[in-house]
Amino acid sequence: MTYTLSDSIRTHLDKWLQRYPKDQKCSGVFEALRLVQEENQGHLTLEMMNAVADYLEMPYIAVYEIATFYTMYHLEPVGRHVINVCSNISCMLNGADHIIDHLKNRLGINLSETTADGQFTLKEVECLGACIAPPVCLIGKEFYEHLTPQKIDDIIARKAREAENGK
Repeated sequence: MTYTLSDSIRTHLDKWLQRYPKDQKCSGVFEALRLVQEENQGHLTLEMMNAVADYLEMPYIAVYEIATFYTMYHLEPVGRHVINVCSNISCMLNGADHIIDHLKNRLGINLSETTADGQFTLKEVECLGACIAPPVCLIGKEFYEHLTPQKIDDIIARKAREAENGK
């Protein structure tokens, strides 16, 4: 199956690439993967990564390396809300393991699983760069700091309400 970048993605990328030297199209790979992933309900396929590589004139392996290294890219379908919980030293020493356990129990899933309703995927990530306020998680583009089970319950309830209201 062949995938072609949409007109809107190509237009956006062409504008994005203007900030870089013409021979450095690979500088747009992060943005290209983000756009393609968003257009595909949150995950990438091999065909999509190949299309990005072709458009940016990059070796396929270079795109695969980026997509598999960074936790912001998903190679399998994910829920509407991906909950990335930091498990690095600062967060772990401040209760990240309890937050992960609470989320597993609250959502009825394990790490790297998605709830049956497709709303939440739970991921453990190495570092979110917020060591000053542990434990932390990232849901979509929103950081949450100084997590407690109560804060987690409030966040999950708010995200569920947003889904019911079509946000």
